[in-house]
Amino acid sequence: MAVVKANESDIALLARLLRAEAEGEGKKGMLLVGNVGINRIRANCSDFKGLRTIPQMIYQPHAFEAVQKGYFYQRARETEKKLARRSVKGERYWPGKFSLWYFRPPGNCPSTWYDQPYVGRYKLHCFYEPTAKTCENVYNTF
Repeated sequence: MAVVKANESDIALLARLLRAEAEGEGKKGMLLVGNVGINRIRANCSDFKGLRTIPQMIYQPHAFEAVQKGYFYQRARETEKKLARRSVKGERYWPGKFSLWYFRPPGNCPSTWYDQPYVGRYKLHCFYEPTAKTCENVYNTF
């Protein structure tokens, strides 16, 4: 059962994001990007208040660098669509399990990002989850 509403167009859009943001990180890396995206839709806090759909989450201004690059606009492949479906069904992994942010620094991961604590790294991406004080809801979404 899906944890967010998604039609086939939404799945394809999310699949394109997973590939464009983390193809080099493998399947788990792409699933972690999916975790962050789904968390943003479900958490309804911080910079993500009012997001209810996959398109709103992906096209939120300044949310994902990938939407500014041509690679994002290539047709979704079935491999990434399967990963997108897994994300929509709520499959979650550390360090993306409760994270709302990630990024790829040129070196070590900073201890905070957008004033939120670092929780872990997967390959080249650093993940940050909000404190319960900042966004308790992200811990109550599943």
